Amino acid sequence: MKKVERDEALRAEIGRGFSALGSWTAGMAGKPLPAAARRRAALILADDIGAMVVATREPAVKAAQADMLKSSGAAEASVFAAGAPRGDRYSTAAANGMAATWCELDEGFRNAPCHAGAYVIPALLAEAEAGDLTVGQTLTALALSYEIAARCALAFPFSAMSVHPHAAFATIGAAAASAVARGVDERTLIAAVTGAASMTFAGPYEHAIDGVLVRNAWTSAGAWIGMRSVDWAARGIGGIPETLYDVFVSALGTGAVPEALTDDLGGAWAVGGGYHKIFACCQYAHGAIEASLDLHTRLAEKGMDSTAIAEIVVETHPRGLTLTTTEPETDLAAKFSMPHAAAASAVLGTGGQAAFSNDTLEDSRIADLRRRVKLVPHSNVQPWPNDRPSRVVWRMRDGDEWSAERMNARGGADQPFDEPTLLAKLNENSAAEFPGLPRGLWDIVEGATPDEAPWRAVLAKSLGGAKG
Repeated sequence: MKKVERDEALRAEIGRGFSALGSWTAGMAGKPLPAAARRRAALILADDIGAMVVATREPAVKAAQADMLKSSGAAEASVFAAGAPRGDRYSTAAANGMAATWCELDEGFRNAPCHAGAYVIPALLAEAEAGDLTVGQTLTALALSYEIAARCALAFPFSAMSVHPHAAFATIGAAAASAVARGVDERTLIAAVTGAASMTFAGPYEHAIDGVLVRNAWTSAGAWIGMRSVDWAARGIGGIPETLYDVFVSALGTGAVPEALTDDLGGAWAVGGGYHKIFACCQYAHGAIEASLDLHTRLAEKGMDSTAIAEIVVETHPRGLTLTTTEPETDLAAKFSMPHAAAASAVLGTGGQAAFSNDTLEDSRIADLRRRVKLVPHSNVQPWPNDRPSRVVWRMRDGDEWSAERMNARGGADQPFDEPTLLAKLNENSAAEFPGLPRGLWDIVEGATPDEAPWRAVLAKSLGGAKG
């Protein structure tokens, strides 16, 4: 068998770059964040916790979390589910990781395919509670570990949508979060994160589109692997800086942009490049949903309903064109189906969780319209932020043609949601289980809770009155 040829100069450059990133991260641990980065980290924390809570209403998530806690050790951290069950840090991180991306309502990184918050936060929450970090230390650990996960996604781009980012980068984010939260030294941090990278997995991107539910478990497994990688690195069992080249470039065949590991480090924080969702599906479909909701408003004003639509044409960007499923078999498949997103928003007038529930899979109105959705390339894809445009055309049965267009969906740095919108989302996602949680998390965002406050005490107050 032929040995894989390595570009030794590139491998060494990547090794130097990640060593510099690891050194900077270890040096920043425990230090206060710039105000803008702190606020963004707090928003990501609040939004992703809400996404975890709402996912625990799903029977499969609830059952999987219960199974993980059966063999748990000491009760040192919380699962963000009804009743706030407790377990050891590894079990609770894996349980929260199972919920992290289930409803497609978690935050994401806009500059590369990467949901860094979902990779970082399950492990971080467990470590912060078990280790009794302060609020400020928790936010700093979030921002720093997010930086590592996002920069790795930028440095190792896939030429095709082959490996899903949740599989590729979850172990890295979790290891970074655990290492920073525990305050390990630079050498251990680098060994832990690169060791975790060697245990990344080749989860197929197509599993999301096909609705294969193991895709939602990658952030669960990633959390456990990342945390254990820190344990092992502390015992001398870790990776080396060049491991990133060996995994991504040699084994997975990605490109390499080594400068992405260090460019403007400490200047442009990766948390500032995140986006938030109010639609419960893949972000690639959000522009089309916004355009569809504009048309639905017009439909309602005319006293009409979706039966007046003969055909829907969605002109969309290259990533949107991958969402081709017309007969989704699971709610995950529906969340990665442009035909379903276009049809459900036209029928129901929403892009929220109600448009992607299991019930919608059998809704005859949606199913019939899904089969009459056509995807075509958009003719005017521009550089960021207008790199994900969608134009939706409704061809009506009476011969009229209605259209609406979005050059980019809301929620990113260029068109951020206002904070009342995000607070309303947090209330909707988590107040039923934890009445005090939305306000508790929002006090952190607004700085009403001081950074010196113990995370464990703040969390206990926020989860007080949990409904089981």
